[in-house]
Amino acid sequence: MKEREQQPAADFTRPYPVFTPEMKATHTILIPDMLPWHFDLLVHVMQRSGYKVEVLHNEGRAVIDEGLKHVHNDTCFPALCVIGQYLDALKSGKYDPDRTAVLITQSGGGCRASNYIPLIRKAMAAEFPKVPVLSLNFSGLEKGNSLQLSLGDFIKLAYAIFYGDLIMTCYNQTKPYEKEQGSSARVRAQCVEKMKAALDDGSYKRLKKCTTYLLNAFAAVAVTGERKIKVGIVGEIYVKYSPLGNSHLEDFLLSEGCEPVVPALMDFILYCVINNVNDARRYHKGRKTAWLFAIVYRWLYRRQRRIIALMKKQGRFEALHDFEHLREFADKVIDQGVKMGEGWLIPAEMAALAQSGTENIVCAQPFGCLPNHIAGKGAVRAVKALFANANIVPVDYDPSATRVNQENRIKLMLATARENARAK
Repeated sequence: MKEREQQPAADFTRPYPVFTPEMKATHTILIPDMLPWHFDLLVHVMQRSGYKVEVLHNEGRAVIDEGLKHVHNDTCFPALCVIGQYLDALKSGKYDPDRTAVLITQSGGGCRASNYIPLIRKAMAAEFPKVPVLSLNFSGLEKGNSLQLSLGDFIKLAYAIFYGDLIMTCYNQTKPYEKEQGSSARVRAQCVEKMKAALDDGSYKRLKKCTTYLLNAFAAVAVTGERKIKVGIVGEIYVKYSPLGNSHLEDFLLSEGCEPVVPALMDFILYCVINNVNDARRYHKGRKTAWLFAIVYRWLYRRQRRIIALMKKQGRFEALHDFEHLREFADKVIDQGVKMGEGWLIPAEMAALAQSGTENIVCAQPFGCLPNHIAGKGAVRAVKALFANANIVPVDYDPSATRVNQENRIKLMLATARENARAK
């Protein structure tokens, strides 16, 4: 009881530490790594709002082992990675547990998007009971214990995602072909810093100017004229993007002489938003707020369309997928009512990739993710019925899977891809 009396009065109603407004000035907030160049921009926005935010980059078997101590090995692999990364960082001695909090994003879905918080709190209670667990969400979850950002901050975050997607896409289309080793990475770092400055001075809203700058910066990198095998990466959002979760899949594909093709993060954001509109139409759920989600969707989609138009006009890079185009493909494979986890977005992305010439696809699946196995692996046959040349390999990522086995499965897919390329 003595410890409980020392907590702020607001905590008496909750059996866990709460992030109070005063902690904004005193606490460092740790975020698990998922998208390196996106998170550089997103964290910059949060830091400008007064939060001390740091993205974790610790990796290795020690991270997985820390996660296994507190997460059942049948639980979603991303949960294990995230919790392990938190605990490994806190045990490193770099952070003061009395002045540290951890943050996780939530989309309000039925999977990890909503259920990580109790798992993280359980782990923290066992090891670091004074560390608050924060949420960043758009669904009203964790009221009174979430990151407090203004509407202007959320608008900045949206633009940061747009520019992060563009940087990621241009980098992946440049890196495999660069004449000078490291030139693409230098341009990427330069572009991230330029967008940080734009977020600071308000010029981030000048979508055409910022997009044109990014496109021209990467187009200036000297490249070879060779053609390489394109490999798309789809799947559960964490293992699709996180180097820790997917065993550095993009780096492996580059080492195999391939061009990684990674769908935009904004596609997942639009997927989450439009699902709320679909819920009102299909299930008569959330009708009071559906109009607001419809406005947000139109606002985001218009900007995505503008970026795509600028990419096509510039002509150097293959454009991002139009989200309405993705929805059309989803309707050909699976109903848009299937929205648990990444749901219909996975087969939609596979179909869109195959249609645009990226026929070789890795479907990254965390062990324990039932929706991903249904909407991912379960939809492969339907995608192949639409695109006979689609060469799709589902790869499981879990604490017992070795990197060698994962890479061997991908190598078999690449062998087929090379045979198909020679036949053409």
